[in-house]
This record gives sequence, C-alpha cells and structure tokens, in this order.
Amino acid sequence: MAVDPEGVGRDLACLVLTVVELLRELMERQAIRRVEEGGLDEEQVEAIGLTLMALEERMAELRDHFGLEPGDLNLDLGPLGPLLAPEDPG
Repeated sequence: MAVDPEGVGRDLACLVLTVVELLRELMERQAIRRVEEGGLDEEQVEAIGLTLMALEERMAELRDHFGLEPGDLNLDLGPLGPLLAPEDPG
C-alpha cells in the first residue's frame, strides 16, 4: 500500500485547521454573548473584534496554502450532523 506524503500532510492540515476553526467559532460565540450581556467595555469589544477578524483572515490564508475550502473543515458526524455551524449567508 503506497502512502502519498502530500496527501497525508494535507489531511493533517485539514484536521488541525478544523480544530482551530471550531475553537475560533466557540470564542466568537462567547465574545458575542459577553457583548450582549454588557460584560465588556468599548476597548475590550474593539480588541476582541480585531483579534477575531485577524484570526479569521489567517485561517483563510492557511486554507488557501493547503488548497482547502471552508467546507473541507466541516466534518460530518453522521447522525449528529456537521461539526461546525453552517455559514451565515449574509
């Protein structure tokens, strides 16, 4: 059985980026909850917003580098459904 080193690297990158994307989404939801509850001042809201935007931009760069689409990071968990929340159409 031949192993494709490039394929293994891409699969590993996909797995790692999936975990990072899941954490990014959880952090974003937590930040939104805190903002809605009024638990952050303006400076903190700005810092969190900039950080989340930078992380999202870096994720896009990494997906491009490894030839991945956003949907590639959404694992199908069978009866539980997709791992990540569906993209908001805007």
